[in-house]
Amino acid sequence: MCYSAQIVADYRKYVKMFGAHMSIKEFTELYWEHGGRDLKAPLAMEAAFSDAQTDDERRIQALIAENNSARATKLEQEVFEQRTRLAKAERTLEAKPTKAAAESKRIASNKIDAAVRRLADLKRTTLKDADSRIYPGWYAPVMIVQDGHRVVVPMRYRCRLPGWTEEMEREKPGTYNARRNNLRRVWGELFGYNHGIIIVDHFYEHVERNGEKLVLQFDPTPAQQMLVACLWSRTTIPGEPDLLSFAAITDEPPPEVLAAGHDRCIVPIKPENVDAWLNPDPSNLAALYAILDDRERPYYEHQMAA
Repeated sequence: MCYSAQIVADYRKYVKMFGAHMSIKEFTELYWEHGGRDLKAPLAMEAAFSDAQTDDERRIQALIAENNSARATKLEQEVFEQRTRLAKAERTLEAKPTKAAAESKRIASNKIDAAVRRLADLKRTTLKDADSRIYPGWYAPVMIVQDGHRVVVPMRYRCRLPGWTEEMEREKPGTYNARRNNLRRVWGELFGYNHGIIIVDHFYEHVERNGEKLVLQFDPTPAQQMLVACLWSRTTIPGEPDLLSFAAITDEPPPEVLAAGHDRCIVPIKPENVDAWLNPDPSNLAALYAILDDRERPYYEHQMAA
């Protein structure tokens, strides 16, 4: 399963490469709906609006700034609360060392470090490679077709299948990947109907070697941006904006990925198949399977993830 990926998070790259348009409505609703709550989105996706050129882009830029300001306030409060907790634990340990106080000190220290890092990220203006990395539950730009036009829409990387509730989703949290051998059975309401593409530079997987759990980074060789096949869903939520969510399609791995210790791999489709993939014919699923089979097949070098 593709548990994490380094993506092209700047919607302008999709506009330039594919002539797509940005969905103002969905980007606006995303930041309006979260309103300072913990929105998991790569910094690179937000940074794309830092030099806004149009009124719509400036409106989204203002919402991002407002959102980040509220998040910063909450993080500062978290730091204050955890430093208070840390001081209390340290006083207890000085008077009489206990396991509970030691654990409280450890947790408080970790939470302070995490909050301080997140505060620094909110204020940082220079992007790092990690700022384009997504995980399950994070938002990413996905290219789809709406009303005959290619559109870039922010979607959550974990698909809520049609008819599912939030509770059902929590019971089956692995729907950030759609296995090729389950496309008709599990994903039948989306396969042949709701297709998308994300652009991926490289991906990460958990593997186990000699009893040790590792995270490996897989890089296509020669280096290239992969057009990864996705399925997506729109969930209507009363009183809130619709939830847009997606899953990356995975298949049996090439030999080098299997040898590295992982049993799945994303499916990068060829550029000449983009139109057919984004405009699927549900009466001709064989043609869609053929696109997945006629995929790009780079050699995947791997290394320990940083």
